[in-house]
Amino acid sequence: MIRIGGVNLDVSHPLSFTKYLHQGNRARYVAVYNDGFRGDDEVEAFIAKQGLEKRCRSIEELAEMVDIGFVQSCNWDNHIKQAMPFIKKGKPVFIDKPIVGNIRDCKAIETLAADGAVILGSSSVRYAQEIVNFAAQPESERGKILNVFGTAGVDEFNYAVHVVEGIEGIVGTGAQSCAFMGRSNIDGKICETFFVKYANGVTATYNTFQGTWQPFEFVIMTTKATHQFRVDTSKIYAALLDRICDYMETKKNAIAPVPALNESVRIMLAGRISREQKGRECHLADIPANDPGYDGNEFERAYAAAAKKIYI
Repeated sequence: MIRIGGVNLDVSHPLSFTKYLHQGNRARYVAVYNDGFRGDDEVEAFIAKQGLEKRCRSIEELAEMVDIGFVQSCNWDNHIKQAMPFIKKGKPVFIDKPIVGNIRDCKAIETLAADGAVILGSSSVRYAQEIVNFAAQPESERGKILNVFGTAGVDEFNYAVHVVEGIEGIVGTGAQSCAFMGRSNIDGKICETFFVKYANGVTATYNTFQGTWQPFEFVIMTTKATHQFRVDTSKIYAALLDRICDYMETKKNAIAPVPALNESVRIMLAGRISREQKGRECHLADIPANDPGYDGNEFERAYAAAAKKIYI
């Protein structure tokens, strides 16, 4: 049985993940460390309902007693710091989306991975069965990809990164630039459109939506046909967790490597810079080293203020 240590219960994923894991006997959350906004009532309820062994008082203590860490804080600016106790002990760590939120952390986490840290992540949409099925089709049958269009809702980065990771799961890496195309703002609902260019000539367009959940829809135009599907979100956690368990059991890694995960972040950073520059195309290689990125602390404050109790 794979022993999972959870770092923070900010988001709903620990609850959803445990529901799936309890359908089988491959892995369990066994302990948790929490210094996020969830109160003791929710933490203790999660421990009791899921049969965890204990609440740890430090991440170091947690890392000592588990096989893998799951960093699930909503503040992405803390992700690397929270992953380090597992990395220092030579243990794998899963970092929930968004893996990081600025170019400095992209570089830092890539250095850790290059030095041997096993960092798994990040969006479950990347591993959706619909995307896997499309990618498995021979190019001779489905045609060569020209453009991918994808949608996501809720917010501009924390949730929208799902659709960018999904696009990367379809296209692969090699994104060169991103440009902000425009915005719709009706009844307080904001929809923004971004355009991505890849080195191999493929392009992608993604829409983010703020204020309302929207489904993950993908339209893929190839040299032979147009393919369309909506991701079944009831199955995406299973797809991600099965890959993590496969790695833990076999050491064969079917999770995207850190540079690929970071490319999704870089795309969105370039898109944000382009928006600030009134739609001027921003190359991923030109993101300034001092770019502030997306503010994880600000997001955490807003997320906590709007969050309802879900663990009791």
